[in-house]
Amino acid sequence: EIYPEVKVGDLAASAIERPKLEVTDADVEKTIQILRKQRMRFVAAGRPARDGDRLTVDFAGRIDGQPFDGGSASSFQFPLGQGGMLPEFESAARGMSAGESKQFPLKFPDDYHGKAVAGKQAEFELTLKGVEEPQLPPLDGEFAKALGVADGDLARMRSEVRANVEREVKKRVEARLKQQALQVLLDATPLELPKSLVEAESQQLAERAATDLQARGMKPEQLPSLNLSPATFAESAKRRVALGLIIGELARTENLQPKPAEVRAMVEQEAQTYESPAEVVKWFYMQPQRLQEMEGAALEANVVKWVLSKAKVGDKDVAFDELMGAS
Repeated sequence: EIYPEVKVGDLAASAIERPKLEVTDADVEKTIQILRKQRMRFVAAGRPARDGDRLTVDFAGRIDGQPFDGGSASSFQFPLGQGGMLPEFESAARGMSAGESKQFPLKFPDDYHGKAVAGKQAEFELTLKGVEEPQLPPLDGEFAKALGVADGDLARMRSEVRANVEREVKKRVEARLKQQALQVLLDATPLELPKSLVEAESQQLAERAATDLQARGMKPEQLPSLNLSPATFAESAKRRVALGLIIGELARTENLQPKPAEVRAMVEQEAQTYESPAEVVKWFYMQPQRLQEMEGAALEANVVKWVLSKAKVGDKDVAFDELMGAS
């Protein structure tokens, strides 16, 4: 195979939108409320069940008088009103009190994921064993300490939350710019990709996905059902190979290889998200492969800056929820 000629096209007509957002006090307070909800606990509620409660139930379902797979459970917990159960099931549980039982009909949707029961009529017996209501932690010194503010000072807590939010906003803005800049490069640089490079990258992506899933607890014998063959990752591999060739060419022709100071800045930026930044910086510099990842990130950052200097870039106001809610 012949190594392709990489010739980046003219980027002058390419348009890139730079998200624009100033973090406000309201954004900080909204984030604090999210942090409170993450630390929410459930306490027994001496009243009938309503939306937002966590219910503990026993249930048993029958179709034509016969039990079916997945149709029964004991001490099963679910949040009421969040769509975790079928509407008829939640409707039956709503308003029940602990210790109460009832029977009700339920028709499974025609497109229900359980093919064996899809479209069928069932009869359920439901016993409500417990009703718990959500309780947010009070916004006090103990809450501040839980967020890492040793003296429990609420003003300092808000200051640290703001700093974290601003850092995350900056990170997400940069991620969006990077995504657009790399796409501009791909669109402007048609390539005949070497088949061997794409196959090798596909194989690596497949192996990495399998390793990651096993690290998350999946058993090796479960992997074949997920179709993690290299062919599944072919499109991603093509993109990665193309970007690798383009970035390598730009690093050479435009002198974009990162300087040590730029790599150090990237390492320090990453370390700021940890409790002991200085120790994290040392950790990165202890092993060459860790530092190579940061060198790659710094090179990509330089390429993005180069693209932004060539393309048409315009600011676009973006809402806090829209930016922070994006994956």
